[in-house]
Amino acid sequence: MLEILQYDFIQNALIAGVLISIAAGIIGSLVVVNKITFLTGGIAHSSYGGIGLAIYLGIPVLFGATVFAVLTAVVIAIITLKNRTRIDAIIGMMWASGMAIGIIFVDLTPGYNVDLLSYLFGSIIAVSRDDLIYMSVLDVFIIGIIVYFYKQILAVSYDSEFASLRGINVKFFYTLILILAALCVVAAIKAVGLILVIALLTIPTYLAESFSTKLSTMMIISSILATIFTILGLLVSYAYDISSGASIILVAVVVLAIVKLFKR
Repeated sequence: MLEILQYDFIQNALIAGVLISIAAGIIGSLVVVNKITFLTGGIAHSSYGGIGLAIYLGIPVLFGATVFAVLTAVVIAIITLKNRTRIDAIIGMMWASGMAIGIIFVDLTPGYNVDLLSYLFGSIIAVSRDDLIYMSVLDVFIIGIIVYFYKQILAVSYDSEFASLRGINVKFFYTLILILAALCVVAAIKAVGLILVIALLTIPTYLAESFSTKLSTMMIISSILATIFTILGLLVSYAYDISSGASIILVAVVVLAIVKLFKR
């Protein structure tokens, strides 16, 4: 299997897998602890509107998806902070609207015939050098934010009422967490796609919870597990010539099932 490392696209895919896994492990921990998995799923699917708009305008897809996802995250934060009783309906509406906007803009783009399934289900072997630069910058940004605001994010994640009493701006950090989730989702599009991105954010964290008692430890273990799943999934994908995104998630699911079975 080592001979596959001679190919540039495999090297890029492995580097991308590690970079994405670092972000997914850190942000996935925040998503699970803050119980915002459904909100993150809404952001992920809404970002498809940014993909369609970017294709229509002829700008970089990741840039369009990033702007759209961040704006969606801010809107979701504002709405959910004011009206928590109808969160499911609001997210469902934004979820569907984002997908519809993306599809319409792609349909309006003359002569566009690229396979859109790569954005839905991932195609990590198609990662470019520009994508790697984007992922590297994202990792540095996420790690920097988490390190600088760790105490505030920790307080807001586990006890927002206590954090508010201590003078921490809960609304700001809640919005910041959603924005970081949006950025992570966009970066993971290349690896597992919009449909499967939530699994990459939650499965490693779900496993890491069993082996950690601190949020920081959970982030580290989640990142390591996500890296293992991504690399193994990529190898399975290459060996059997199947979708890379689906392979990564299937490996994660199998490992999760085995761990839970042995724990019982």
